Amino acid sequence: MIATLADLVVWGSALALLNIVLAAAVTVHAAMHKRDGRAVVAWIGLAWLTPLIGSLAYAILGVNRIDRKAVALASEDTLRLQRQLWVPASERVQAEALLEGVPGLRGVISAGRWLTGIPVVPGNSVTPLIDGDEAYPAMIAAIDGARESVALLSYIFDADYAGQQFMDALARASERGVEVRVLVDDIGSKYSSPNMVKRLKKAGVKAAAFLPTHLPRIPTYANLRNHRKILVVDGETGFTGGTNIREGHLLQRNVKEPVQCVHFQLGGPVVAQLQRVFAGDWAFATGELISGETWFPEIARAGEVWARGIEHGPGLNFEKLLNMFSAALASARKRVRIVTPYLLPDISLIKALNVTAMRGVEVEILIPQKSNIRIVQWATMGELLQMLEFDVSVKLLPPPFDHTKLMVVDDAWSLIGSANWDPRSLRLNFEFNVECYDENLAAQINQIIDRKAANAVPITLEQLAARSYPRKLRDGLARLFKPYL
Repeated sequence: MIATLADLVVWGSALALLNIVLAAAVTVHAAMHKRDGRAVVAWIGLAWLTPLIGSLAYAILGVNRIDRKAVALASEDTLRLQRQLWVPASERVQAEALLEGVPGLRGVISAGRWLTGIPVVPGNSVTPLIDGDEAYPAMIAAIDGARESVALLSYIFDADYAGQQFMDALARASERGVEVRVLVDDIGSKYSSPNMVKRLKKAGVKAAAFLPTHLPRIPTYANLRNHRKILVVDGETGFTGGTNIREGHLLQRNVKEPVQCVHFQLGGPVVAQLQRVFAGDWAFATGELISGETWFPEIARAGEVWARGIEHGPGLNFEKLLNMFSAALASARKRVRIVTPYLLPDISLIKALNVTAMRGVEVEILIPQKSNIRIVQWATMGELLQMLEFDVSVKLLPPPFDHTKLMVVDDAWSLIGSANWDPRSLRLNFEFNVECYDENLAAQINQIIDRKAANAVPITLEQLAARSYPRKLRDGLARLFKPYL
């Protein structure tokens, strides 16, 4: 018995010493590498107050191990395309006229150039596609019409009716001799079974999972997901937005768990920017470099929209979208409209929203009345007070769940793409958005928002105050998990 107690003392001392060493390591690493002081305090506190578990959580969730060194595969193609891009005087005059009417956009253009290092390019078409009912047929038709190449990147690619339609189209393209590459986030590929990456490979399609999470890699990359949605066909027709590949987006099929969303079809020079992002992700995931005319042809102008892609993610592209949101809010003069499935902005964005409203700008945010993630809904309710008391208008969208991601500023600047207004999108995920300068496109997107807003219910300070004490406590506690949601 004495020996057993002695053993316990030894083991206890060893574990205590190990915890001190690990917590000290977390303290040093967080202090040296974390940019947000609040995150530093939170992680250090977790490491010291929850022995071993806190340090393990930091090792898995808190360390950014993505080192995306420059992938030069497609950069020369893109730069060649940009050098050849000649802007006629008529288009320059058109752009100047738009900027004269909306002077705040000059600041957004400057911020975007500073953040991305690439120009806004003219001559693009951007067509909204409502739900999978419009998006999927257009995407599959483009794949079926492919002559040279198909590049598809999706966070979720389910093994269901929708997934089968895409897999069949991709297999047909591959059988025709089209160069096909499909990249699916590893976590997203596991939302259904059987795994679609494996099925695509069996069908003869070149496919890969982004950041596989099987052991021993899961502690390294489990928290860093590729949330982008990109399809590029023949290097000249692009699709991006918020729509994953899963049957729930096909509302006309009367699915059990319907999901509303808006996707976009793009034409014109900006498509090369979509392709460049895909090429970088594919090279990172597989080591294969895709380049040349098959993937990066010269692209003809297709419309009147000036546009620029914004690549965002851990590493070199960290917080680009957060800064872009802030720049757009600071530039607004009349109104800002936001549709997002998840509203958990950090304190800097909350202040930016509030200051925008305090300047007399109309700020309208639409979020789902019922989230598909309960703790996110609770945390959101706990956050709303900070915005509503400054006259930011928040409206709740009735079911079905709305996965739409849109932003419009002063009826002239629009942001479309994959990012949500939450910490995961703005700090952890790989995202891709496109900023668009065009009043006609903004009008189309405003019409989409108008239709949604017509059925939305405003939430008021009085309603928040009327919540029961247990609900207020629940929502307040859920807010504590915001950095991890």
